[in-house]
Amino acid sequence: MSRRAVLAAGGAVALLGGCGLLASSPPAERVRGGFRLAGVAGVTRIAQLTGPGAVNDTASVLLAGADLGHMTTLGERTFFVFGDNFGERDPEAYGGTGEIWKSNAMAWSTSDDPSDGIVFDGWILDELGQVKELLPGDHKPNEVEGETTKIPTQLFTVGQVMYLGYMSVLHWGAPGVWTADHAGLARSTDLGQTWEILPGVRWSGESNFVQLAQVPLTADGRDWIYLWGIPSGRFGSVKLMRVPASDDAVADPASYEYFAGTHSEAPRWSPREAEAVTVLDGPVGELSVMWSTHLERWLLTTMAGNADAVVFEGLSPWGPWSPPHTITTQTETPGLYAPYMTPRYVSDNGRRIYFTLSVWGPYQVFWYSMDLVGSATEGASASQNG
Repeated sequence: MSRRAVLAAGGAVALLGGCGLLASSPPAERVRGGFRLAGVAGVTRIAQLTGPGAVNDTASVLLAGADLGHMTTLGERTFFVFGDNFGERDPEAYGGTGEIWKSNAMAWSTSDDPSDGIVFDGWILDELGQVKELLPGDHKPNEVEGETTKIPTQLFTVGQVMYLGYMSVLHWGAPGVWTADHAGLARSTDLGQTWEILPGVRWSGESNFVQLAQVPLTADGRDWIYLWGIPSGRFGSVKLMRVPASDDAVADPASYEYFAGTHSEAPRWSPREAEAVTVLDGPVGELSVMWSTHLERWLLTTMAGNADAVVFEGLSPWGPWSPPHTITTQTETPGLYAPYMTPRYVSDNGRRIYFTLSVWGPYQVFWYSMDLVGSATEGASASQNG
């Protein structure tokens, strides 16, 4: 029923502060020199996070199958938001199917050790003690006109407030193809217990900002949330926008600026979404972006269309980006999608990155790690865009 994406890198297991911004902000301009990443190695499936046989008892909260796993950290808690989940399903079932369907769900963990998998301290629950549907979907059948589901597409914090990106899906089509009515943001001020959809913050279902990845950083003397966006589905390209990192600004559609290209290497920002330019050519699927303090470069994890999980290296938030480095293939990991990372879960001075990865069959979320490999030739030619 769904799919998505997030990424990580940095120093030894680093927490985000309670303010939701990185302790040391990534640079908001192009770094000097060329690409440094030669590839990844040691890709390891560490644990299953959801469903039968997982390191977490998800049956007790009536979650038998789920996908995605966007992450954000607020104080000591890292929150995980999952996509379409089912309370009951045949153990032999394949893909997003089952009974007691909820569009989204959330768990949290205080663990600082990602090496053996992430154990959840708790879940956001409803009055029955089941996983709570944070943003209820209409759950219209796929062949019926109207909203099928509300899929979470991003999770981030500003101060003590959490924001959940979502897309309203109208129809699931061929693999990697779906139609959205719109994308929007919801806000929680009580650690995820309740959510309010922000009425004015909305992007069309035809927009390039239906699915998002985010990084907080400082630029022009202000704190911002930078948001990389793609259309619905897995065959579009990446564009970039930003919004000041304040509750008032995030809730105000007029506060968003769109990357409209560069002039003398300096970024140009426009209030008009129509002026947003492509920063990474497609096809890409669910994506995640993070600054790597190990490489001192940007990393973007995604799917190569509807195929393999890959990572790009970038010299600025808008590129240029390297050719893709393969993380794992559909042959090695059939049905993979949505490789998501977060700065809290890295180790070995940022060389090892931990991430969630969804697998369509058995329709569960898994915990993985990968190691960044060596340095490619410093000063190698930039590849895509920028």
